[in-house]
Amino acid sequence: MRKKTNTNLAKTSLALLLSVVTATTPVLNAQQTGENKKPNQEPAVFTGGTTLVVEDVSVFDKAGKVIKGLTKKDFTVTEDGAPQEVKYLDFIELPDVLNTTPLPPANTAVPILNKLPHTQITPEPPGTLKYRNRRLMALYFDMTSMPPPDQMRALAAAEKFIRTQMNAADMVAIMTYSGGGVDVHLNFTDDRDKILTVLETLVVGEGQGLDDTTSDASAADTGAAFGQDDSEFNIFTTDRKLSALQTAAKMLAGLNEKKQLIYFASGLTLNGVDNQAQLHATINAAIRAGVQFWTIDARGLVAQSPMGDATRGSQGGVAMYTGQSAMAFSNNFSRSQDNMWSIAADTGGKALLDNNDLGKGITDAEKATSSYYILAYSTTNDKLDGKFRRVKIGLADQTAKLDYRQGYYGQKVFAKFTTADKERQLEDALLLEDPITDLTIAMELDFFQLNHAEYFVPVMVKIPGRELALAKRGGAEHTLIDFIGEIKDEYGTTIQNIRSHDDLKLSDATAQELAKRPIEYSTGFTLLPGGYKIKLLARDSETGRIGTFETKFTIPNLNKEEKRIPISSVVLSSERIALSAALVNESKDKDKSETTNPLVMEGQKLIPSVTRVFNKNREMYIYLQAYERNAETQQPLVAFVTFYRGQVKAFETPPLAVTAGMNEKSKAVPLRFVVPLEKLPAGEYDCQVTVLDPGSNKAAYWAAPVMLIQ
Repeated sequence: MRKKTNTNLAKTSLALLLSVVTATTPVLNAQQTGENKKPNQEPAVFTGGTTLVVEDVSVFDKAGKVIKGLTKKDFTVTEDGAPQEVKYLDFIELPDVLNTTPLPPANTAVPILNKLPHTQITPEPPGTLKYRNRRLMALYFDMTSMPPPDQMRALAAAEKFIRTQMNAADMVAIMTYSGGGVDVHLNFTDDRDKILTVLETLVVGEGQGLDDTTSDASAADTGAAFGQDDSEFNIFTTDRKLSALQTAAKMLAGLNEKKQLIYFASGLTLNGVDNQAQLHATINAAIRAGVQFWTIDARGLVAQSPMGDATRGSQGGVAMYTGQSAMAFSNNFSRSQDNMWSIAADTGGKALLDNNDLGKGITDAEKATSSYYILAYSTTNDKLDGKFRRVKIGLADQTAKLDYRQGYYGQKVFAKFTTADKERQLEDALLLEDPITDLTIAMELDFFQLNHAEYFVPVMVKIPGRELALAKRGGAEHTLIDFIGEIKDEYGTTIQNIRSHDDLKLSDATAQELAKRPIEYSTGFTLLPGGYKIKLLARDSETGRIGTFETKFTIPNLNKEEKRIPISSVVLSSERIALSAALVNESKDKDKSETTNPLVMEGQKLIPSVTRVFNKNREMYIYLQAYERNAETQQPLVAFVTFYRGQVKAFETPPLAVTAGMNEKSKAVPLRFVVPLEKLPAGEYDCQVTVLDPGSNKAAYWAAPVMLIQ
């Protein structure tokens, strides 16, 4: 079953540069196989040669009051000195009235959700202002940098604001960063009950252990042996924090109104020049998205001993007595606040430092956004070079004060993407709620029990070779494919990650076969029983085209199977190939995967068909495992395969008696079949595998549709 959603164009003057997004999400049951396909018709393409630039402009008189009633003719706009014509102007009025919807008393317990919700910031429909006359405020909690006491203060300040200070025009979203990525727990809403419920459900202490450590004179002496310098890990941790902020800003970019991100953290420590590139990228993303960072130091007003409180170990060494430890500790603290001040000032916000009233930072952000104009123009610069473009907006009234974004970065074609741009494109695509389906992807997931608790999950991905671009490099054919993905459990926690960059060198013969053969990528994971969701993206790095596959799957607990014979997934295949085959990409854990993967036998790998379409001129290979958990020695099993056409039995293999081959650790008994297909007419069949245990009178059945073609 497939679900398809089309976004239609709104016919307003604001919709000058739009695109149609087509989302295809396969929903699979039973055996985890499926395919995302592009629509039969070609997607609509709009070519206008112009890009719509949206600016939020606040206009004040000498007394600081908002000037109302201005029209398009009152504004002059230039971009890099070139005059621009204002195409659209709208006034956003934000009344200063408290939200008076009734709430339970402050001493009443707020209901807590069974699990923390995970959602997305919903972009505005093209050509519309979804949050017209609303103030958008995103509360962002960096859980990795705040110890539990600071987390409690931050959450308490947010709750106080929602209860007593939230304006009727305010719309609030809730985001957190816990080390794995940005989680959106609540989209913009003015429902105070919902906001308070999510705030109460946030777990204090989440994300701990990922905060920065130091390697200077202020570092505690743990008595450990000399090892790798902590600064390398600090660089990585800080970059992830800044990258998460960049991701949050891009999530908010789909909204045309002014946006404020209220950033709660216990400081932000950079490590010299190493983090400067990511810092600039984060600030640039916020400016481009029209997002202001309002940073709040959750530590409040700090008064502590020169070398830290009782939660820190002794520094040890001579530095304790020379003052170097105390000086390093003080400098680190100051730098952590300086960086918070910097990212706020560079994006138009402000920082709240050394203040125990953390809620003041939220109210300052609220009061800073008064009524403003949304101004849009079609830029005359059609270069897709990604360079900064300086914008200047003026009024005939020279005494008026204007507050607006001073410029933006232009769009960039994929051919001019840097390595960082390409990586960011994949990460952003992974976060999209509506998947990109420029490439067709088919996938199959199976499971095989490894021991009493763990299961190996082989993943096979196929992409039609004809959809990939080939490029001549050094006299040889190459095709570059990037894979990125993640597996999440039923609570939304990321369990496994997928990342691979494959440069496939193709001979002239295999390059010609791409029109007929798919590109195949395989990997594998070890998981516990439970429900999961996998999302995988593949990108042709020659053209930038991306395909997405997303589905839910379940690993059953075979230890609880009492009425039937426990069996694994059943793999249907029409090919076994050598592990060195050029068109098969293995995971980075190749050696481990080959050892664990039951589909690898005698130097060859069984390739699941995924689509279950078989050529009559080839044999069908069938593989599965049965499990005899409590058996000291292997008990005989009998198995056979039956093909049905409708209700009529078309073919059945002779019974296969299995008396040997049980794995002592997993108690797995492999069952293999080779089925000739030449005698069966082409058409659709139901393939059924039956496994019998004569000793216990138990059985197991598995069935799935297959297609035979000439």
